[in-house]
Amino acid sequence: MRALRSFLAFGYDFLVGDDWTIAAGVMLALALTKALTVTGIPAWWLPPLAVLGMLAFSLGRAIRRSR
Repeated sequence: MRALRSFLAFGYDFLVGDDWTIAAGVMLALALTKALTVTGIPAWWLPPLAVLGMLAFSLGRAIRRSR
């Protein structure tokens, strides 16, 4: 049981890390990319836009916190 708990704690720290909002954004971007692909719409453009959006969000929040 202890090994399972340790593995789950590692998985949480690895996937979520310090910022759960970025992890949620990545999951949302992947889900939207999959949805577009299933409908036949080319989705190559969505992941780079999602990365730029999450980067801007994260940097803006860090700047606001530092003031």
